[in-house]
This record gives sequence, C-alpha cells and structure tokens, in this order.
Amino acid sequence: MATEYDLIVIGAGSGGIAAANRAASYGARVALIENGRLGGTCVNRGCVPKKIMWYAAAYAEAFDEAEDYGFSHSGLTFDWNTLVTRRDAYVRRLNDIYASNLNQNKIDLIRGTGHFMQAHTVAVDDTHYSAEHILIATGAYPSVPDIEGAELGITSDGFFELGQPPQQVAVVGAGYIAVELAGMLRGLGSAVQLLLRRHAPLRNFDDTITAALVTAMQDRGIALLTQATPKRLSQNGDSLSLELEDGRQLTKLDTVIWAIGRLPATKHLDLDKAGIQVNSGGFIETNEFQETEIKGVYAVGDVTGRAALTPVAIAAGRRLADRLFNQQTEAKLDYNTIPTVVFSHPPIGTVGFTETQARKQYGDDIKLYTSRFTPLRNGITDHKPKCTMKLIVTGDNEKVVGCHVIGEGADELLQGFAVAIKMGATKADFDNTVAIHPTSAEELVTLR
Repeated sequence: MATEYDLIVIGAGSGGIAAANRAASYGARVALIENGRLGGTCVNRGCVPKKIMWYAAAYAEAFDEAEDYGFSHSGLTFDWNTLVTRRDAYVRRLNDIYASNLNQNKIDLIRGTGHFMQAHTVAVDDTHYSAEHILIATGAYPSVPDIEGAELGITSDGFFELGQPPQQVAVVGAGYIAVELAGMLRGLGSAVQLLLRRHAPLRNFDDTITAALVTAMQDRGIALLTQATPKRLSQNGDSLSLELEDGRQLTKLDTVIWAIGRLPATKHLDLDKAGIQVNSGGFIETNEFQETEIKGVYAVGDVTGRAALTPVAIAAGRRLADRLFNQQTEAKLDYNTIPTVVFSHPPIGTVGFTETQARKQYGDDIKLYTSRFTPLRNGITDHKPKCTMKLIVTGDNEKVVGCHVIGEGADELLQGFAVAIKMGATKADFDNTVAIHPTSAEELVTLR
C-alpha cells in the first residue's frame, strides 16, 4: 500500500518548497521529497552564496576607490577562508530555517531520490507514495563539455568548493553564471580570461547593455576571448593547459570553470513510467497552468526550461498551489515582463523588450531614450566606471516596453521600475515623477 497525500513535490528547491508551503497553508496533506540540502541550487550553490561572493568583490573594489576619498588602508589583507566559512555558515542557517518551516507547516520531508512508478505514484527506495497531484521541481545541473580532459575543470558547483582563490582562471561561457563568476574572481584578485563561443557575453540582452558590459569588464582587467571553443584540457605539471579549436593555447592556468549552461535534472525520475515526454533539450514542457501532458502532474522551475530564475519558480509554485487548493481556478504565472538582474561588476538590471525584440514586435513604432554617465560616487575617483540606461517606448502614448540599466545600484533600482512597467507606465508617467537627487535612478525619470 502506498502512503496517500494530496500533493507530492519532488525537489526541495525554491519552487518546490514554495508550492509545498503554500499548499499546506490551505490544509493540504503534503510530502516533499529531496535527496540533498534544502533550498536547491539557489540557496546552496547559486543565488545566495553567489551574492555573498559578489559583495566581497564589491568591497575589494570599494577599498580601491576609498583612497580617492582620503582613506588609507596600506595594511589591508583578505582571507578567503574567513569569507567561505561565514558564507557557508549562513547557508546552513537557511537550510535549518527551511526545515523548521516545513515542520511547522506539517509537511512530511522524505529524504531520498524520488522516481515515478506510475502517473500518481512515486517511490523512494522501497516505499511508495501516491497523490492526486504531483509536482516535479527537480531543477537543473551544470553542463560539462564533451571534450578530452573536461573532468579537470570545475563547474559553478565546484567554484563554491574552492579552498583558495585561483590565481590564473579561465571561465568558459557567455551567460549569467560565466559573467558573474568572472567579475567576482577578478574583484577578488584573480587573473581572469572569459572565453566566449561567439562575439559577446549575454547575447540575449539588449545590445547597448552588452556593449557597456564588455567595456566594463575589459576596464577591470578581464580578458575576453571571442570565437573561443575549447578542444582539449590537459594537466601540465601543476597547471592546466586549455587548447581551443582554432589552435590557440591557454597555459599556466590553475582553474578552468565550465559555465556553458545547465541541463534539466530528469534522468532519475523515470518519467516514461508516468507517460511524460521531454523535449529535445530534455526539459519537461508545461502549459500556462504548469500542467504536463498527464493530468494531475505538474512542473515548475528550471526543469521546464522557462525563465530559469528563482523568483519565477517560487511564483509559479505558489500560484499552482493557489489554484489546486484554494479555489483560485485561474491562478497562473504571467511569464511576460519578468525583471532580472545579472550580478556582474557593475550589475545589470533589465525588464521587458530589448531593442531587437521591440523592433520585431512593433516595427518602426518605437523610440529609444538613452543615457550614459559617471555616477556621482565616482565623480572624484580616478576610476570612472559608467552607468548606461535605456528606455524603449512604443505608440503615441509612448508606453514603456523595455528598461535596461548597467551600473552601480542597477540591481536595487530595477524592482520599482519593473512594477511601473508591469502596470503599463508611459514615458509621461516617468517624466511626471519627481526625481530623487542626487541618485543614478533619477536619470530614468529625466531622460530626453
């Protein structure tokens, strides 16, 4: 006999935990299956520890600028182990908080690897569990290239296990993770080479922002290698050598980080036993209500391949629980106009259409407002990093359909502007808002 629940969630990452807690708050009997640490990638090997490392790099950069403000810090030292110890302790506290919340909500946490026996029955070891509703929220894992010696490199998971900072590092990739790791490591003193398969990083972002990022990374001493496809990684004494397909050789590396994308964690699920098919990328496809092709089986988060962002998984999971257990029959996540931030150095904040997307959608019926300036903080410093902003509007009423920022504070200022754009704000609404001076954010309401 299988133990019966109203909802079984496979995967205790951000989306799975959010759905489980919301469903339990409505009185549903919930089981949550997880074979690793609570919180999934975001808490343990992603957003949270990454942001802590980003702050550390930001401190290093601030110390460099502090001399221009009259501060002397000739005896300043940095201890990697202190940072890592405190970072990991914070993550463990979050793990404990998740466990406590699950317990308070009377959710059964089942430790182990869950896999389907049939559409509504899941097994963990030799024990079976059944439910009318089953949610797959197993996330994704880092991809490694299929080349000779790839095992000598590490992924983003391995980055968080480094016992000391690398001196010479090659980061391979062009997306969020590659850009963020490159910036963090450079800020903390590593010599960094970023290898791009094509011409630029973050190719799906607005071209203006991408160009500004390239300039900023190069200004900070990151070497960008374009049209760079790895062919072979080899050990050469105490160092690594990376050969590219065009014959270029990168030598005397002590670390190579693969940041070339993530793959859906579905192999252990035995999806075929539930009748669920995956697409060509291995992702589980869902409709607008997070439903798979099998009634009563759902998926949220990175395993679906849709907007692989922690807040998206959380929002989708909660809305699913609202619909299933609180009679909110039309509850679903709107995947349009999702804001996102890249914790590069400086950070990027973006919401809505890029210029390319807007032209595809509206043709010539768009207008661009841009600004590039030195933030006041750097007005008196020798180093003059720039902030770049761009608004994209359409129609006679100049509805704002895209907002893109790279520069100090972009990560924090975007949230409020994202609310305005989600509500349909126009350029006139921006113009009619009194500016907060002196800030970088005021530029977005004073663009001409």
